[in-house]
Amino acid sequence: MNLYELLSEKKMVILNKWFDAVLNSYHQDTATFLKKQKDQFANPVGSAICSGLNSLFDEILAGADIDKISKSLNDIIRIKAIQDFAPSQAIAFIFYLKMIVREEISGENQTKIFADELFAFDRLLDNLMLLSFDIYMKCREKIYDIKANELRNMTSKLVERANKIFEAKYRKTDLENADLQGN
Repeated sequence: MNLYELLSEKKMVILNKWFDAVLNSYHQDTATFLKKQKDQFANPVGSAICSGLNSLFDEILAGADIDKISKSLNDIIRIKAIQDFAPSQAIAFIFYLKMIVREEISGENQTKIFADELFAFDRLLDNLMLLSFDIYMKCREKIYDIKANELRNMTSKLVERANKIFEAKYRKTDLENADLQGN
C-alpha cells in the first residue's frame, strides 16, 4: 500500500476534518451555520467550500496536473478573497490538509514507511500554497478593479448630474435676465 492508497481509504475522515478546520477560521456563529446548514441554496458558501475541498482532494489523489488543481483551488480561494480574509488566512487551508494527513498516518511505522512519499506530498502542498497565493492576489486585484470602475462610474454620473443641474440653473438665470432686460 502506498500513501495515496491510504489517503483514499481515509478520504471521508480527512475531508470531514479538513472541512471543519476550514470552517473554524470563520467567526463561531458563522462556522456553526456553515456546518449545520446542508442546503446548497441556503448555504452556498459552505456548499462551495465542501465541494471545492472534495474536488481538490480528488485531484491531489489522482495526481492531476496543476491546471486541474488550480481550478479547484480557485473555487475555494475566490470565496475567501471576496470575504476579505487576509492572504495568510485565505490560504491556510492547505496547511490544514498537511496537518490532518500527518495526524491520520501518525504512528512511527507508517511515518517511516511513507517518508519519501510524504516528502513529495509536502512539496506538492507547498507548491499549492504558492499557487493559492497567486490565485488570491488575482482575485483581490479583480475586486479592486471592480471597485475602482464602480467609483469611476459613480463619479462620472455625479459630475454629469451636477452639470445638468448647473446648466438648468444657468439657462433659468439667462431667461430671467433676458426677461428683466426686455421689460
